[in-house]
Amino acid sequence: MKPGIFVAQGVSCGNPPKAAIRRYDGKGISSAHSRACIARILSKRRSGYGSLYTVSQSCIDAGAGPAKRVVAQQTIDIPDALHFTIRSEGRTAYRYCPIRELPAGLRATR
Repeated sequence: MKPGIFVAQGVSCGNPPKAAIRRYDGKGISSAHSRACIARILSKRRSGYGSLYTVSQSCIDAGAGPAKRVVAQQTIDIPDALHFTIRSEGRTAYRYCPIRELPAGLRATR
């Protein structure tokens, strides 16, 4: 996957609500309420046009400030570098947002 900001399908990159944003930094996928995520691949198999991964992801369970690290198992379908679906969250699909389309506050966090 391409590192950067992803938003839920159907949501504008220009003004996404926090709940619709995911950030992939090359190590894990974080949300507005998690950070410093590290995904460990447990399994990988072909799925349609891409790959289906089962991962164990460890994140600090807060967007900012002190918090404990939590671990969750997730199933993620990645058809290409710009799209993914988290199947363990009710099949929520996300798409990559180019930096130029993001609001100023998200450009800095990329």
